Amino acid sequence: MKKGKLFVSAAFVAILAASGGLIATVGASPETDTAGASQIPRTQVDVTAVQVKRIRHWDEFNGRISAVETVEVRPRVSGYVTRVAYKEGDEVRKGDLLFVIDPRPYQAALNSAQAKLEHARAATRLAKTRNDRARRLLPSSAVSQDEADIRQALLGQSAADVQEAEAAVYAAKLNLEFTEVRAPIDGRAGRALLTVGNLAMADDALLTTMVSLDPVYVDFDPDEQSYLRYAADARRNHRNTLMVRVALAGETDFAHLGQVDFLDNQVDSSTGSIRMRARLSNPGRVFTPGLFTRVQVTSGDEAESILIDDKAVLTDQDRKFVYVLGAGNTAQRREVKLGRKSGNLRVIESGLMPGDKVITGGTQRIYFSGAPVDPSETPAALAPVAAN
Repeated sequence: MKKGKLFVSAAFVAILAASGGLIATVGASPETDTAGASQIPRTQVDVTAVQVKRIRHWDEFNGRISAVETVEVRPRVSGYVTRVAYKEGDEVRKGDLLFVIDPRPYQAALNSAQAKLEHARAATRLAKTRNDRARRLLPSSAVSQDEADIRQALLGQSAADVQEAEAAVYAAKLNLEFTEVRAPIDGRAGRALLTVGNLAMADDALLTTMVSLDPVYVDFDPDEQSYLRYAADARRNHRNTLMVRVALAGETDFAHLGQVDFLDNQVDSSTGSIRMRARLSNPGRVFTPGLFTRVQVTSGDEAESILIDDKAVLTDQDRKFVYVLGAGNTAQRREVKLGRKSGNLRVIESGLMPGDKVITGGTQRIYFSGAPVDPSETPAALAPVAAN
């Protein structure tokens, strides 16, 4: 029993000792707290002053090159292909010979039509002679009025037969001409889908396809928010044109300039976008129909904007914020509203002021607003140059 009491007394003394230490800690002076806070190590960070620049904003979309003119080349007459007269994939001019269909049946048809025309003309000459004779004899009653009228009618019929024969000759000439299939536009011809010896049916068989090359279209689909912004800017500035610049896959510069020439009449409710089309010159044949492109669109003039390095922007659930360098070299959290990107920089619509210094490096080691930091200034990234 004595041992039990001894153990209880020792435990009780230990509890009192711990309580006394706690009371002593709680009752410590404020100077002790300040001294402890000053012992927090400062985080090494990189800071960069915000940039204030006049820039032109560009929205970027995916696009696709298409030809202004696309033609499916089909024969106008039926027959067997006797010649492919072009090199597949070459650029051809309007009127260049592409295919030849066996012309012999059509030459024979033309010869027959011309013979019928000569027959009709001879019949007309005879009818005219007989009609003239009847008109001379009619006053002397050598020819009856009924006979004179018949001969007059026969002359009219013969003249009509001549016109019919002339039309038949013209049609035969056309069919003979159509045996030579020529390029309907300037552009590039595709592969020959029917080669020598194959039967080509009129208005049915596909011989090849052609696409024009200069100019070309680029089709893209801006979202409805961008569309509304473009429309509002056009109304505000009384502007009817919308400029674009284009880059192909692998290109870093948007060096190809164009102008929107078509806007669809409705927004696609399933995607929330609207089809736009810009026209681009293509003298160097850089663009080929079907190529993927990136399209940047601008509708406004240059405007003064605050820009920061995009990597300085942090996320807290649905809120965006940055750390700025505050008084006493502390990291101060500042919530911001983001604008569009311009290169590697991000436009800040609200939350920052000219002269603020934003922490761009070391933010992963900042755990609370007001944390002491050891700043090291770094030069600002190069701001994008406004396009003309």
